[in-house]
Amino acid sequence: MATAALDEILDLNTLEQYCSAIGAGTLLKSVVLFEQLMPEYVGNLVKAKEAGDKDTLCSEAHKFKGAAGSVGLKRIQQYAQLLQHGNDDGWEAGHVEWLDVIATHAFDDLAALKAFLQAKA
Repeated sequence: MATAALDEILDLNTLEQYCSAIGAGTLLKSVVLFEQLMPEYVGNLVKAKEAGDKDTLCSEAHKFKGAAGSVGLKRIQQYAQLLQHGNDDGWEAGHVEWLDVIATHAFDDLAALKAFLQAKA
């Protein structure tokens, strides 16, 4: 994947700093743990949306935002950040699309992250 495309989905600056500080192999171990938790994160978002539970949807989005950010998943973090603010202007109009972006791209973005780190290790 081209660097420009990667930069849209990964926080390359942060990842480079993490790799320099702790090593790509160590970071990859954290990503593998995140990978095990991600289906639950995404599932919780979808369930809350299907139940019409805005408060839980926002709360789960907040958790997912932090977790995604901690491993450098920029696009997922950005959309989860939008999703977590249920009282913001535009939330009602945008939240379905934001959740769709997360559900559609989270696993592919994670695969790109793993490939990026494996190439660095």
